[in-house]
Order: sequence, then structure tokens, then C-alpha cells
Amino acid sequence: MQRRTCLTLLALSPALGATGCGFALRQAPNFAFKTIFSPFAENSPLGNEFRRSIESNGTVRVITDARQMDKADVILDVVSERREKVVVGLNASGQVREFQLRLRLNFRLRSAKNSELIPVTEILQQRDISFNESAVLAKESEEALLYREMQSDIVQQIMRRLAAVTTDKILAP
Repeated sequence: MQRRTCLTLLALSPALGATGCGFALRQAPNFAFKTIFSPFAENSPLGNEFRRSIESNGTVRVITDARQMDKADVILDVVSERREKVVVGLNASGQVREFQLRLRLNFRLRSAKNSELIPVTEILQQRDISFNESAVLAKESEEALLYREMQSDIVQQIMRRLAAVTTDKILAP
């Protein structure tokens, strides 16, 4: 009997240790605002994913019409959004062998009263991709997949930063 108890405690110790260290699964973020104005371009894949993500928990409404901007609690200013493809590797005959894909977003968040909640911030994601001229179509598909992955990472980073904004900052003059 004592051996069984000892083995049970030994088997449960990792779970008990994880709860004691403060580990918890990531949950949907709670935002200190109910409406946000988002001026992403209508055809921006990043903007579309951002709108879907922030509205998915049902507590925040995204306003995209500039005429209704005064109804928003906070305003997300997109300073710039750029996709870049840079050559980083050549072979001995000068042919491209490797690219670096970059997705760069500069944004800031301000309250409806124009107080700065998040200063201008740059989020940069980059991935390396090899290139082979005999598999151009496959590499184009891989490139599109990598851009979508970077876009999702950026949206998640924005969501975490927006969730860190507190109510007292929004209400401050």
C-alpha cells in the first residue's frame, strides 16, 4: 500500500509542480475598451485577421468607418505595414539561393481623448526561405504560407499589447 501511494505521488509531482509555479494555459484576452477604430486598408490580410481576432471573443467591436471614429474608445493608428523580400544568399555563379521574408508593422494606440496609450511600436517578423529555380511554384506557395504565419504572429503580439492597456490609462485626459 505504501509503495502504491509513493508511486502515485511520484507520478503527480510534475503536475503539482507546474501548478505551483504559476503555469496556466493562455486564455482569451480581456480588453479595457469596448470599441476600437482600426484604419487597416480594406484589402490588408493583416487587417482582416486582426479584425477577426479581436472580435472573436465578442466583447470588442471594431469600427472601420472614419466617419464613426468618434464612437471608438481607442484608436489604433497603423503608421506603416510592409512586406519585404531580401536576397541573403547567392551561389558561386551569382544565382539566388536564399531569401529573407519580412513583415513589418508600425502602429500606435491612443485614446479617444488623444492621449497616447502605446507609443509608436514596430513589430517585425522574418523568415528565411531557400530558393530553387526548378521548384518556383512550390516556393511561391511556401512563401505565401510563411507570410500568413508571420501575419498571425504579429496579430497575436498586437492582441497581447492591447490587452495590457488598463482602464485608467484610457480614461486619463
